[in-house]
Amino acid sequence: MLRGLSGAVTAGLVVLAVVVIGTQYLGSQRGFPGPGTVSVASHIGAAIVAIVLQRIADHRSRAVSVIASLLVFALAGVLLWTQWWG
Repeated sequence: MLRGLSGAVTAGLVVLAVVVIGTQYLGSQRGFPGPGTVSVASHIGAAIVAIVLQRIADHRSRAVSVIASLLVFALAGVLLWTQWWG
């Protein structure tokens, strides 16, 4: 169950990265300020790291899988805290 939930969070981070990239692109095309380069880079980096962690969670032993899943949750929390609520 934990791996499934962290997989959903990983998918959410990927979707969020695509949305932020699209927002930045549309903003630059229409003359509006977008989220900014730091925010776009943070979302892309978090999505990539989450994918790697999720792959580890899906293919390793129980203890390593739990740690990788928990790291996905922590990564998502840090991203949301620093880029959305901070």
